[in-house]
Amino acid sequence: MALSACLALPPVAATAQDQDTVPDPTAEADAPTLGPSGLPLPRFASLGSDHINMRTGPGTRYPVTWVYKRQGLPVEVVQETNDWRRVRDPDGDEGWVHKVMLSNSARMALVSGATPAVLLRQPDAAAEGIAEIEAGALVKVLQCPENSDHCRVEAQRFQGWLPRAALWGLLPDEEVD
Repeated sequence: MALSACLALPPVAATAQDQDTVPDPTAEADAPTLGPSGLPLPRFASLGSDHINMRTGPGTRYPVTWVYKRQGLPVEVVQETNDWRRVRDPDGDEGWVHKVMLSNSARMALVSGATPAVLLRQPDAAAEGIAEIEAGALVKVLQCPENSDHCRVEAQRFQGWLPRAALWGLLPDEEVD
């Protein structure tokens, strides 16, 4: 998924221009944590380009640890500054990307697991299958009703329902309309 671009260089100190204040991760347990953007943390976004550098810190002076080559790949935004987002990819790797490199417009998910998932005609495990979606495929999330075990997705020219458990890129009880 990601092309490693690990550098064998010593860490470079960031300039004042590159540094943003990193919010304190300790917050009230009852209230949702909001970042400087006013959006909740954690949340999911997608990579907006097919060439995105993940860095060790929130600034261009920090070394690049990964170069992502898969536009639309979902990432979990776990922390943010005004301009930078700390993200976690489907493999669990974390680092910082600039906010303009992320897209919130099309909600994407990754089909997880080791075997293909069956795209269903209805949001019911006993429903007729339409197609098999390979593990690792990107799908566009069209709808995830509240308290539903299934999400309506689009995979190439097919639309149907996949079990929520087969998708990486959604919070456990997240509703998507």
